[in-house]
Amino acid sequence: MGKVLAVCISEKKGTPKKDVGEALFVKEHGLSGDAHAGGWHRQVSLLSHEKVEAFRARGARVNSGDFGENLVVEDLDFRGLPVGTRLRCGEVLLEMTQIGKECHQGCAIFQQIGDCIMPREGVFARVLAGGVIKAGEQMVIDTGTNTLTK
Repeated sequence: MGKVLAVCISEKKGTPKKDVGEALFVKEHGLSGDAHAGGWHRQVSLLSHEKVEAFRARGARVNSGDFGENLVVEDLDFRGLPVGTRLRCGEVLLEMTQIGKECHQGCAIFQQIGDCIMPREGVFARVLAGGVIKAGEQMVIDTGTNTLTK
């Protein structure tokens, strides 16, 4: 079980996301108001808090959302989960669709420290059931016994 520490959105692609504390997750779309939402497989991006902290320990000055992640979650190692894993947070049901992504050449974080964790640690998901996620809520691996699809 994990704890959501940050919920982040950006209105434009190519800009860092800002922690807004809570957001509406729309079925088969993503976060309402987020530039990366849409009808594709990378509707939501997630990072494990522990991976961000390890990166900070190497000297990176990063805030929640700087990697382009929508959710920062403590005590869940997303990288260790297989594609297809379902994650539940309240009413919201996410399905992991991709692990990692290619970092674009102009990545400000890569320029700052010579590395970026998103290609290795970031995971992506689509929204199977919508609702609101707020910082402080619990996220769990869904075992499929309650497949809410609103």
